[in-house]
Amino acid sequence: MPSSRHRGSNAGKASGIDVGRAARHVARVTAPPDQLPPSIAAWFAQRGWRVRRHQFEMLEKAREGRHALLVADTGAGKTLAGFLPTLCDFAGGASPPDGLHTLYVSPLKALAQDVKRNLLAPIEEIGLAIRVETRSGDTPSDRKKRQRERPPHILLTTPESLSLLLSYPESADLFAGLKRIVIDEVHAFATDKRGDLLALSLARLNALAPDAQRVALSATLANTRDFQEWLAPQSGGTGEIHAADLVVGEEGAEPEVEILLPQEERVPWGGHAGRWAIPQLYEAIKANRTTLVFTNTRFLAEFIFQCLWEENADHLPIGIHHGSLSTEARRKVEEAMARGELRALVCTASLDLGIDWGDIDLVVQMGAPKGSSRLLQRIGRAGHRLDVPSRAVLVPGNRFEFLEAMAAKDAVDEGQRDGEAFRPGGLDVLAQHIMACACAGPFHEDALLAEVRSALAYSWVDAETFARVLGFVSNGGYALKAYERFQRIVRDKSGVWRLTHPNQAQRHRMNAGIIVDSEMLTVRFKNGRSLGKVEERFAAQLSPGDTFFFAGMSLEVEGVKDMDVVVRAAKKSATIPSYGGLRLPLTTHLSTRVQAMLADRAGWGRFPDDVREWLEMQDYRSRLPAPGELLVESFPHGGKHYTAYYTFEGWNANQSLGMLITRRMEDRGLLPGGFVANDYCLAVWGLKPVADPKVLLSPDILTDEFVEWVTESHLLRRAFREVAVISGLVERQHPGQKKTGKQVTFSTDLIYDVLRKYEPDHVLIEAAWADARARMTDVGRLADLLGRSQSELVHVELQRVSPLAVPVMTMIGREAVPQGAVDDELLIEAEGLIAAAMRPDVPFDD
Repeated sequence: MPSSRHRGSNAGKASGIDVGRAARHVARVTAPPDQLPPSIAAWFAQRGWRVRRHQFEMLEKAREGRHALLVADTGAGKTLAGFLPTLCDFAGGASPPDGLHTLYVSPLKALAQDVKRNLLAPIEEIGLAIRVETRSGDTPSDRKKRQRERPPHILLTTPESLSLLLSYPESADLFAGLKRIVIDEVHAFATDKRGDLLALSLARLNALAPDAQRVALSATLANTRDFQEWLAPQSGGTGEIHAADLVVGEEGAEPEVEILLPQEERVPWGGHAGRWAIPQLYEAIKANRTTLVFTNTRFLAEFIFQCLWEENADHLPIGIHHGSLSTEARRKVEEAMARGELRALVCTASLDLGIDWGDIDLVVQMGAPKGSSRLLQRIGRAGHRLDVPSRAVLVPGNRFEFLEAMAAKDAVDEGQRDGEAFRPGGLDVLAQHIMACACAGPFHEDALLAEVRSALAYSWVDAETFARVLGFVSNGGYALKAYERFQRIVRDKSGVWRLTHPNQAQRHRMNAGIIVDSEMLTVRFKNGRSLGKVEERFAAQLSPGDTFFFAGMSLEVEGVKDMDVVVRAAKKSATIPSYGGLRLPLTTHLSTRVQAMLADRAGWGRFPDDVREWLEMQDYRSRLPAPGELLVESFPHGGKHYTAYYTFEGWNANQSLGMLITRRMEDRGLLPGGFVANDYCLAVWGLKPVADPKVLLSPDILTDEFVEWVTESHLLRRAFREVAVISGLVERQHPGQKKTGKQVTFSTDLIYDVLRKYEPDHVLIEAAWADARARMTDVGRLADLLGRSQSELVHVELQRVSPLAVPVMTMIGREAVPQGAVDDELLIEAEGLIAAAMRPDVPFDD
């Protein structure tokens, strides 16, 4: 049985737990040869390998029938540790029985393929009669059918494909003999909606195969206890939270991380691309066999790739890899890397996870890493062996990013990790799962509720909430139940739920899934003239009257309709910047470290001279924000009054706060002109000075202006579109046809309007609000900030711009310019701003 604790206890929880160094305090144990089947022991010996302590511990956990979470460095043989019990089960010499023995779940199809290649090697070399197959959206339908009828011994799949497999009536027989479930790279998806879907699938598997052991693998976890609890099945109603056992891997070689600095120039004031580093980066590529160059956005990957090609006088083979490329293009690059044909590969988070390329010598991170765990994950791609130090270079794009890079390096050196927090499971995902269960066969409401509650993410669901979701799956809810197309399941006279028609199963399987692709909206004038496209994530924040920069013009929004943003030329300056692409969130852990570095004046000696002078002048002329303190500066510039809020809460939270503050300023007659934000600071300007910023930051802004903004903007509609698609209310595909994004949006907008008017407490409106608060606006971090502002706010009024405000001030007017295409070249225009900020004069009253 798994270990357990009572709900509400904080036992075992720690922020930034030093998992890597915990291994030092565990005795190293090598599996005695007689503990392994002779064929497997011989295979290890032939390879010159030993069974590492954590691999042996995982074997022991399996033999004891205990669920286990393995946290071990990249290159430590995690995958082999996960599969070793399976290999041992089949090494007895007798013919293996038919049926599915082990299920492997990974967040990426490519990772499953990679694991298959690496798993087949020991199977063939040991001579085991094990059949291994993959199953994903790319698997041919005839093979999928055969897998249901005659499954392999080991099936490698993804959360979405597993959920679909469980929707077939034969799933009960298929999984009845399941012995082991291996979840790889669990940190990558357990905390999001794909994790919700997997948690519900695990709950179903527990009902079908209650003795199946669960195993999860990861290299980068901070809150290990949370993942142990997520992994273990819960009993429900006992008040205890069960947890899987924790196995910590042997410690590997310490990574070698350095921060690249300009050789002749100063650390840039602004920008994100690090274009200044291209010549030095190219020399590093020449000096190594293979280099991985990570960027934080797809645009930046394309930009750095083009810069390297311009520098590539030696015609080195350099590739690019990101999520917008076709599957064929990505596979071509992956195969070239596996064959050692590329000298460098520029990539995004698409390669964060553990595809095994052992010949990578160097990892380069362009821009700030945004989190120590993310950096560790990327560093681990170099070497990919436990006993070989991973080498990495961080390239900061600006001065704040230098501080963030220093904070991340310190965290890596100290073995500190961070990560996303868990949240309650989404109701839209629960609705999809209920439909999948109905497709598999009739069910009793009470039995399914107990099964659902055995997943920790859904242990909060009570009978009333479950009944509401069931009602929605049944008929769409009160306002929609008159429409036949929303009638999907029905309860018969005996109280059993079943499909209203067999074709509902086909419709579900065609549309089930969690990932809802982002749509692009066309920016056009009323006369139809198109200016280009912006991502819907940006358009979702727009309301009539908002202004933004696009195509070199300041535009005013007349309305957002279907897939168009209708605009006219603005007579006033732009209020908000145009969206610059997906941005990785700055973790609270790194944010806190950066603030601590600012306060640690004794530690400034390790900074470059220009960075140290920047901080010293800020300290002299104004002040530096202490940990937990919210520093707000006000100053005039260019005929306007500026207020800078040093929140350190990340771009998403700062963007949301800017929208709310400008609304409140307008209500108070302060004539706001606009705002600009980065991860560390929000700068708002207007025609009148802000005498008391605390008034603008009162917590009721989240109940007044926030609700008004989210309701009036396209934000809630976008959130509703996602939950409507995930829950199955709106279908993207029908037999023989597929809806366009515009058609899906039209359908969801119509339903949204009906529900807002006639059933505002609809379960999907609730789910959309949960998404709008958590994922789209970072309202949790905003709430903490606003609460802190009432007691920890320090307001400094200056006669001119401060040094700390320069990085965010240099962004004003440049939002329409592609990120990375400007950097120091356009900063020439900011020389006057920089000179004013760095002129000493008199502190506080200059």
